[in-house]
Amino acid sequence: MKEFNIKGTGVALITPFDRQSNVDFTSFGRLINHVIEGGVDYLVCLGTTSEYPTLTEKEMLAIKEFTIETVDNRVPIVLGMGSNDTRDLINHITKFDYSGISAVLSVAPYYNKPSQKGLFEHFRLVAGSCPLPVIIYNVPGRTGSNLTAETTLKLAEECKNIIGIKEASGNMAQCMEILRRKPKGFELISGEDALTLPLISCGAKGVISVTANAFPYYVSEMVNLALKDNCRKAAVLHNKLLPFTNAVFEEGNPCGIKAALEIMGISQSVVRMPLAKVSKPLYNKIQSIIKEINA
Repeated sequence: MKEFNIKGTGVALITPFDRQSNVDFTSFGRLINHVIEGGVDYLVCLGTTSEYPTLTEKEMLAIKEFTIETVDNRVPIVLGMGSNDTRDLINHITKFDYSGISAVLSVAPYYNKPSQKGLFEHFRLVAGSCPLPVIIYNVPGRTGSNLTAETTLKLAEECKNIIGIKEASGNMAQCMEILRRKPKGFELISGEDALTLPLISCGAKGVISVTANAFPYYVSEMVNLALKDNCRKAAVLHNKLLPFTNAVFEEGNPCGIKAALEIMGISQSVVRMPLAKVSKPLYNKIQSIIKEINA
């Protein structure tokens, strides 16, 4: 199994669409170069922020191949692979071509609301079927169920290719319990931009960031400073970005970050239904915050 360093800043890439709602590969290439040049450590392709539930299989394959080609080995690529049908996911994992991919990010099953036993068995099967390192993803606000600290730690102990968890529960006590008891070789990373700095101060190793689509340099610099125990300087950047982070999540993700990227001239703000563009007042607010950050 190839190794992957989970430490640092990963960016949860959006999928740019043109005004006809087709995948806009020109803008996507511009975005990929923007974040790599901004200093991120790795890219996450086809995660939640990509709107993957609205993408066809053909589109997802094209996005994966385009990402690999455009990145051209400059940074590692983590691929999102998740489902609420365990059997179908395992079948997909075992047949997949992982060329150019360094690790897999797998979200907890959504909608079904499985028990902790169901969540454990799901991820145990995912880990056992995947030839790459696996990062599990806990985001109860989207999935409807929370992966507890006990279940996370049991997976960390028993599944050696599960190398970490992207924690987006917002539950600091739960995160700290994982950090306190985790085995060597297993790491916790932030799944919420606003909590990245406090989580790193407690022992987390980085973030998979939405904000970094727009401001990769500031997010990466904040994370690097915090990982070097320079939390005072990191806090300056955290506070600089916080109004932006809060604003882009105000009417849902990736609607807000897509508005920001349009304002910055990187891609259009088009999202696929059932998502909708942000309201005009929020668009103006994001625009004002971007001007303040750039000033």
